[in-house]
Amino acid sequence: MTDTDILIIGSGMGGASLAAGLAPSGLRILILERGEYLADQPAARDPAAIFGRGHFRPTETWLTPEGDRFNPGNYAYVGGNSKFYGAVMMRYRAADFAPIRHLGGMTPGWPFDYATLAPWYARAEALYQVRGNYALDPTEPHHDAPYPFPPIPHEPAIADLARRLQAIGLHPAPLPLAVDLDRWLARAATPWDAFPDTTGGKLDAETAALAQALRHPNVRLETGVTVQRLVTEGDQISAVITDRGRFCAARVVLAAGAVMTAAILLRSADERHPTGLANRSDQLGRNFMNHNASAVLALSGRRNRSIYQKTLQINDWYLGDGQGGAPLGNVQLLGRVSAPILAAQTGMPGPLARLIASHAIDFYAMSEDLPNPESRVRVRGDDIVLDWRRSNWAAHLALVGKLKTALKRAGFPIVLSKAFDRRTPSHQCGTARMGNDPATSVTDSYGRCHDHPNLWICDASLLPTSAAVNPSLTIAALALRQADRIASEAA
Repeated sequence: MTDTDILIIGSGMGGASLAAGLAPSGLRILILERGEYLADQPAARDPAAIFGRGHFRPTETWLTPEGDRFNPGNYAYVGGNSKFYGAVMMRYRAADFAPIRHLGGMTPGWPFDYATLAPWYARAEALYQVRGNYALDPTEPHHDAPYPFPPIPHEPAIADLARRLQAIGLHPAPLPLAVDLDRWLARAATPWDAFPDTTGGKLDAETAALAQALRHPNVRLETGVTVQRLVTEGDQISAVITDRGRFCAARVVLAAGAVMTAAILLRSADERHPTGLANRSDQLGRNFMNHNASAVLALSGRRNRSIYQKTLQINDWYLGDGQGGAPLGNVQLLGRVSAPILAAQTGMPGPLARLIASHAIDFYAMSEDLPNPESRVRVRGDDIVLDWRRSNWAAHLALVGKLKTALKRAGFPIVLSKAFDRRTPSHQCGTARMGNDPATSVTDSYGRCHDHPNLWICDASLLPTSAAVNPSLTIAALALRQADRIASEAA
């Protein structure tokens, strides 16, 4: 006997988008989320509370291979990490779906091309009400229709930056964003990047997709439920064991995030599956990727009075270094780094932080991390062990160098940079990659596990490559494509 037709574990970008896509089918859908709803509170717009005191930062710790504990900063709320995301909804470039030679090695490519996913990219942009204008970015792949809304306007300092970048031959373009700007600013005049969404100003997994799914009477959400393991009967998943009891469903979908999804499957090892479920290929937990990323601050004598700032990107070095060399990555603006944020992140004295913050424009440089089977997630008792083998670092250093040179030419005489480390989750992905060959992948191209016909995965675990763009839109597009597949099979 089943409790539901489809049981989705996790309400982040993958799980919530899948639920939204499946809701009109009439299938009974139950979503289990280990977190609770994120309530509005004064700390939600207090940078000192968020970045200094870590008010919202989870207490969960993981282990390095050497046994050192660290806080990974992964959030467990309804909506998952998207509650704190920068709301950037970028498509992978068309070239990202094919093998590419990077400075650090070759990427394997995807089991399908960009054109295959393009219709679901458009549906995901509609679901998340994306604001943008793809015409100004020469690397943007083909769109069949414009974005649902025009781009969020640049503030004066950013409009001036765009003109300066254009003057030196670059192609600054609007960031595609899932933000209702008026609603966001009505709560408080702050950036949205890394700030929690408690009033719906960001179109995140909860406020966009989950809210739409829950309008249907066949969709139900249970919060505060921690999934411990899955149980099999033959090749089928027969039950989901949680701290709130046992759940059964005709189809089970893991959407707990790249690390937690792998950990749940590894912890579900049994006599028939001693290395974990869905792991006949020995690829489960492997190929962990986490973007190479740095914060870059460009200083000048001009004051930056921006509030939100995060509206511009540069992809001139995305497909190559501009001199016939390998791809380097994407550059986009960070949310405005105010003095309290800068002081909290660097430890510098308040007066110096105020001086620098008032004259800086803040960038996020992001380069592709390549899949490596030795970069992986393991479990050790109740602990998660993350052995991230950073790759392609030379390309990232080259990207930061190109950006610094360009910014100095554009009128920013001082440019500072600082790399993010493993404590900052920079778009974790790849631990259950999709593919056509069961010997080298965990799922098929729709996210169904090769080893278990009623087990699906629907989160960043599926991504065969990290590319050098924010993964949220791609996760949502894959989820909507998976929803159509499941609904057609169940019809």
